[in-house]
Amino acid sequence: MRLMSSRLSLVALLLMATSAVAASSTFEPRGTWSASTKRSDPSTLNLQLQQGPHRNMGFTEPLASFQGLSTTGGATTFTLPREAGTFRFDGQFQDGQGAGHFRFEASSAFLKTMATLGYSDITPEAQFQLAATNVTTARIQALAALGYKQLSTEELIQAGIFDVTPKYVRGLSDAGYPGLSFKELVAGRIHGVTPDFVKQLRELGFTDLTQDQLLAFRIHGVTPDFVKQMRESGYPNVTPDELVALRIHGIDRVFIRDMSGTAPKKK
Repeated sequence: MRLMSSRLSLVALLLMATSAVAASSTFEPRGTWSASTKRSDPSTLNLQLQQGPHRNMGFTEPLASFQGLSTTGGATTFTLPREAGTFRFDGQFQDGQGAGHFRFEASSAFLKTMATLGYSDITPEAQFQLAATNVTTARIQALAALGYKQLSTEELIQAGIFDVTPKYVRGLSDAGYPGLSFKELVAGRIHGVTPDFVKQLRELGFTDLTQDQLLAFRIHGVTPDFVKQMRESGYPNVTPDELVALRIHGIDRVFIRDMSGTAPKKK
């Protein structure tokens, strides 16, 4: 599953809302779907699943993940196989837009494997969400090997929603942030704290930023380019907290240039 900076936000809100009401009503492994291809990325499909007013979720999936899918037009029947179960779709596509009905066939083999990992109480709706977010037993085992043992079912679903993978954990560890809590990993994913982002900041001399400072940088838009701009504008020793404050108050190199009287004169 491809997650969005956006993609994260949309899936997160929809799926978290889904899980919040799941326990209060009877779960049915079927519903309606709508989908559209993206001009910006024609190799993916944005898929929305609806199971009533309070059970909706959406995610973007590579077209290659589906079997039998054709978006060219007309009636269509296709599947999305996951380890936790298989989604089966039927409906219509026209001009890259599709809609129809779906049903979810849960995998009993998945439940058996999950039981051996300590998860013997997976509910039907949780299995549905684990399938939708493509959480596999291999990922669960790999995260456990990295120290994230016996995550709750809700945390496993969050790992799928926010794409908390073993690769991401190792990348941050190699970048100087080992042993982060699962909540910190999720927060890092939500706000876009990537190993590459950390590496670029380290190259600029920020080698001991805390996790909270990294999050603040991402939340307020303190990018490596912004750091360079401030240094080039006469602030070579600007601190992390000062950079965040500058961003909060909308101070950039244009503002500094104008206040210093070096702005180009209008003719």
